[in-house]
Amino acid sequence: MTSPFDNLAGPGKALRPEPPDANEFGGLQRMGLARLQDAQKPDLALESRFDLAYNAAHALCLAALRWHGYRSGNRFIVFQLLPHTLGLGPEVWRVLSKCHDARNLGEYEGMLEVDTRLVTDLITACKQVADKLGALPPITSP
Repeated sequence: MTSPFDNLAGPGKALRPEPPDANEFGGLQRMGLARLQDAQKPDLALESRFDLAYNAAHALCLAALRWHGYRSGNRFIVFQLLPHTLGLGPEVWRVLSKCHDARNLGEYEGMLEVDTRLVTDLITACKQVADKLGALPPITSP
């Protein structure tokens, strides 16, 4: 049976196989957790908290993809693959998808519209990703 990763890997596709790297994984995890912690500081501007939480989620989801031995040049695919990388359902990846859309509007069109609820939901989703990521076994060298 072909895995969802295999279906998306290859020339011209969203993923490429690349052996997991414990140092890269650890760096992405540390960066994600630091940003997640900062995103929870209520004295920061809501837009800053959103940016920190979004980038935390992306780093943690990318770490999960790297743990499985794949790399992607597409920011969004790391969220779409959460059911396969960390076993997380639509209640998490739909929030991350909505935040990805909001982030793109802000980055490319200067129209970042976030509210407290969206940031709170994003932080909650990011914590779920962090918990699942933290439960993965260590990467062992071949």
